[in-house]
Amino acid sequence: MTSKARAVLLSLLLCGVAAPVLAQTAKRAQTPPVPAILATPEARDIHSYAQPLVARVTHVDLDLTADFVGHKMTGTAALDIAAAPGAKEVILDTKGLVIHGVTDAKSKALPWSLGKADPILGAPLTVQLNGAKRIVVAYDSAPGGAALQWLTPSQTAGKKSPYLFSQGEAILNRSWIPTQDSPGVRQTWTARIVAPKGLKAVMSARMLTPNGEPLPGKLGADGSRAYRFSMDKPVASYLIAIAIGDLTFTPLGKRTGVYTEPSVMKKTANELVDVEKMVAAAESLYGPYAWGRYDLLVLPPSFPFGGMENPRLTFATPTIIAGDRSLVSLVAHELAHSWSGNLVNNATWSDFWLNEGFTDYFENRIMETLYGKPRADMLADLGWSDLQAAIKDAGGLSGADTRLHLDLTGRDPDDGMTDIAYQKGATFLRTIEKAVGRPRWDAYLKSYFARHAFQSQTTAGFVADLRQNLIKGDPKLEAAIGIDQWVYEVGLPGNAVHVKSAAFPAVDALAAAYAQGGPVPLAKWKVWSTPERTRFVASLPRALSTERLATLDKAFGLSAQGNSEIRFVWLELAVANRYQPAVPSLEAFLTEQGRRKFVAPLFKDLMAQGDWGQPIAKALYARTRPLYHAVTRQTVDGIVK
Repeated sequence: MTSKARAVLLSLLLCGVAAPVLAQTAKRAQTPPVPAILATPEARDIHSYAQPLVARVTHVDLDLTADFVGHKMTGTAALDIAAAPGAKEVILDTKGLVIHGVTDAKSKALPWSLGKADPILGAPLTVQLNGAKRIVVAYDSAPGGAALQWLTPSQTAGKKSPYLFSQGEAILNRSWIPTQDSPGVRQTWTARIVAPKGLKAVMSARMLTPNGEPLPGKLGADGSRAYRFSMDKPVASYLIAIAIGDLTFTPLGKRTGVYTEPSVMKKTANELVDVEKMVAAAESLYGPYAWGRYDLLVLPPSFPFGGMENPRLTFATPTIIAGDRSLVSLVAHELAHSWSGNLVNNATWSDFWLNEGFTDYFENRIMETLYGKPRADMLADLGWSDLQAAIKDAGGLSGADTRLHLDLTGRDPDDGMTDIAYQKGATFLRTIEKAVGRPRWDAYLKSYFARHAFQSQTTAGFVADLRQNLIKGDPKLEAAIGIDQWVYEVGLPGNAVHVKSAAFPAVDALAAAYAQGGPVPLAKWKVWSTPERTRFVASLPRALSTERLATLDKAFGLSAQGNSEIRFVWLELAVANRYQPAVPSLEAFLTEQGRRKFVAPLFKDLMAQGDWGQPIAKALYARTRPLYHAVTRQTVDGIVK
């Protein structure tokens, strides 16, 4: 490529020309194109040190050994770099990594420096390229790296073997992988992972060894095993995920299955029998599943989220295993991310709603397709209640964080991961659906995912696409939706669609009657679904007598409830009333699992109860904090002071 051609290409990139033009130019140049979205101002990622318009990572090749004694990953990361003409360096994101050296592909040392560490962002690793298109970083992850949780045998279901799992979202993977940890910089990747004797490694990629067995001749003298993985589709770096433990696998369908510990496999597989049907339902809505297999890994209970949409291998909390398949909407949610969040993802964390709002909407459509509109309506109505609570927590309708497009300057991106992104985002999409009709809306969404497949997106980019391919200059439709108000302004627009469950008014009436001294609706409870039971308990007033609470607890076995959603709303009610008999159940619940959705609100509720709740919270957190993942600890550290 001539210097003049390079100059023209760079000019095109900086102007943000259309992706097809970039692709054609790059094909001639044999250089991966800079995605057009990255050249737009709104795609600048304030949570990454990377300068992808200058030099960006296109592929990551990991060769790591899991050190369960030192609690670290050690080895190398080889990175393919696409650099603009004249670029002399590449900047990577790191947090706590111990860098031993950097070389080019021919093992020639390259100059590097580690910048000043920021408590949120970590430290930039700047490597002088000296013409290299591939660099190799030798390093160790630091003990206590935020993305990795090393579990003792006692913290697992089997109680015999240690366990490791990662959680990369939002910007935690830089604590174990030196790369450009920005959702806008999509990367393909491969990995060779050495696991200790008796433990199996799984990752969010295609396993290159049959049935998870090691490659022939690759067993170490100590019995360690080498596993290889490949992700040939570009993904955001936070989606690189790993787990190592005593794992077994059960197929659920021709392209679906579940990994978990042997002692809990039977009940886990039984809970997830509908996963193959979910994939088919999702495809019927928004197009082919693009990732090959869809498997799940049900983790030990300290996993901080309900689920994580890692491509090909959703990570899930065991709190969804209720015994009656009543909480599988979480699986529908993570599966939906295979389109919204993995196929097309947010380019920056200010646009997190593009992942979660779309996915929450899509989840509900999957549930409606499989289980019918009444069940989907109940879930959507509960989501509306969650939205009202999130608005209150954000400071009311005028709160800055009630916007979909957030300002996260100087803040941890985790601050934006609230129900505003999920529920207001989903409500926005329902509002569009109502305005244009479901057939037209579905056709648009299907085309949207196809148009932007394997690309990142910004709010501005989505709004432009919406106007070009759906609104098409119709002023009445534009006014009916109010796009800019929805995404850029605070509060909840007046045209918000509230899906109301036809079943809930009767449930609410029984809750009101019980609060006034009425009977326990035992017959109804026996036939109610989980959403109805959850609604009943959550609708009870925050002031009930000890006698009324005891009657309720005895009738429904609430303190011993195995369904995590029902037990959670019960414990919230119990704490609000300072109901001492529920404290042992509360302590057990907060000790046995570390899901932030449950843990953080309950500690917050305890702290709000002053001289009764604060001593309980502080004593309990001192015991449970070491059991929680860093994601949960970070949140609760700000609550229990």
